[in-house]
Amino acid sequence: MAIIHVLGSSIYFYIFLLIFPITNSISDSEALLKLKESFTNSTALDSWKPGTEPCTDHWIGVRCDNGVVWGLRLGHLGLSGKIDVDALGSLSGLRSISVMSNAFSGPIPDFRRLGILRGLYLSMNQFSGEIPSDYFTSMGGLRKVWLSGNGLSGPIPSSLAHLTHLMELHLENNQFSGAIPPFDQPSLVSLNLSNNNLEGEIPSGLSRFSQNAFTDGWRPDEDNHVGPTGVSRRTVLADDSRDIRAEAEAGESRPVGGRRRLAQFQHDELRQKESRLGPGRVWVGPPDASSGKGSRKYGKGVGDIVMINDDKGEFGLADLMKAAAEVLGNGALGSSYKAMMANGLTVVVKRIKESAKMGKDQFDGEMTRIGSLKHNNVLTPLAYHYRKDEKLLVYEYQPKGSLQYLLHGDRGISHAQLNWPTRLKIIQGIARGLAYLHTQLSSLDLPHGNLKSSNILLTPDYDPLLVDYGFSSFISSTQASQALIAYKSPEATLDHDISPKCDVYCLGLVVLEILTGKFPCQYLNNGEGGTDIVQWVRSAIVEGKEVDLFDPDIECTKSFIGEMEQILHIGAACTENSPDKRLDVTEAVRRIEGVLSSQDDTKTIQVLSGDVYADRLGQ
Repeated sequence: MAIIHVLGSSIYFYIFLLIFPITNSISDSEALLKLKESFTNSTALDSWKPGTEPCTDHWIGVRCDNGVVWGLRLGHLGLSGKIDVDALGSLSGLRSISVMSNAFSGPIPDFRRLGILRGLYLSMNQFSGEIPSDYFTSMGGLRKVWLSGNGLSGPIPSSLAHLTHLMELHLENNQFSGAIPPFDQPSLVSLNLSNNNLEGEIPSGLSRFSQNAFTDGWRPDEDNHVGPTGVSRRTVLADDSRDIRAEAEAGESRPVGGRRRLAQFQHDELRQKESRLGPGRVWVGPPDASSGKGSRKYGKGVGDIVMINDDKGEFGLADLMKAAAEVLGNGALGSSYKAMMANGLTVVVKRIKESAKMGKDQFDGEMTRIGSLKHNNVLTPLAYHYRKDEKLLVYEYQPKGSLQYLLHGDRGISHAQLNWPTRLKIIQGIARGLAYLHTQLSSLDLPHGNLKSSNILLTPDYDPLLVDYGFSSFISSTQASQALIAYKSPEATLDHDISPKCDVYCLGLVVLEILTGKFPCQYLNNGEGGTDIVQWVRSAIVEGKEVDLFDPDIECTKSFIGEMEQILHIGAACTENSPDKRLDVTEAVRRIEGVLSSQDDTKTIQVLSGDVYADRLGQ
């Protein structure tokens, strides 16, 4: 009888559901507006308006499928405050949320109530404190978890090891401590636990990952144990990662646990190599590295620096090895260091670890060609060092940093100086520099290959300097496809078609980034975060809403709006999906110059000191 009573109750409940189905108490638009109310400084979400719909009216950062909200991409929007998880729970179709590179702080929100999530991206905020060990237990569908660049502490939650579908896990640049949980998911393909305070053995299930997944906060010993190095948490400005890292190549230096000698960074990595290769199979230093011998201009030896530009004086590898160094970032092409030498010269040293099979004579030839470049908007290396498995490129340090940092990372006076005349001047210089590279490196399919805002440095007068160009000739094709932004152009992604028009696509991305102030999602390897500014701009142009796109930090006059719209259309023409419809770089420069020629010769721009001076833009 009891069984019949229970069954009967179930039947009645089922009939009740058929007659009175349970639905969400609020719509997707109402849930998102409720979420917006929980944010501080939500001006970037002005398109989220009552009376409109998130899917049909193209709310910023909202991803839909058949009218249902499935994803939120709210990175780089200056958001802070709380994240209303109750509101998110009302989005029945929500599968992915990204709030990367904002200013959220405090304990990690209670996202575990969103058991249907597939992707959780919280990197580059200010979340802190411990995460309960069972936090992820109810989130069995998670594929991608990005928590890097916060202040999270305590043990890594053991429940992460039980996510059977986990594909990507990024916890780097936090303060996690203790042992690594026994991850053994075969689905896990991307992992970074570096720059924490972890110790103990590396689980056997993670042995397939390179040492880079554990280094920067690890020191391997002979027994494949690791222990905390005592190095404080790194503040890395986002490039991305270059996944976020991307997000992470911002360009302004930040000390890592105080200054260390460049030789010590090198020594740490050599110990890692030795743990993998065995004693006697690791480079312990170049010939004459400690002898103090000088440089060799266009020399053929492997032991020292080869100077290709001695305007700043000559120096040797020994000078670099003795220099106090700070880590600027670890990008897809290698690590970068700021080195302050005893003679007062400050340089940036870029280490390229993986390269194409190129002999020294051929590499010397490529570097000689690059070293001969002379243009006001191209930063030429000062020197280089060649080894079979590693290359060093040395550049003069630019203290103002990268365009990416000033647009997205800095909110001080340097950012305030990015008024429209200054931004137009920067756009002109970038286009001119790229056109010069296309002339001088015309034999390359990708004369630049890696044009993005993090690879555009600024002088004190806001003149842009292009860096990281010409690398496609001496890195492997596999690394190029993974590391160079030109490979994100539509034709390269779909058909593996590589040409100089890929550089033009990248130019268009930078132009639109400068105009909108939005971080392009195309910079990110994982495709999560940022804004698809190409599609966003394209839709706005069709609807005649160009003025809604412009960065609100730009103080606009009526005359400026006209110029900004002209440049916006040039950027859109550079990012056409078909390379045949895309502008070539010469035409792009011509059109930009046409906008500049209409300006008054005496338009003023602000400089860092706060002085105002007349500057004829275009000189």
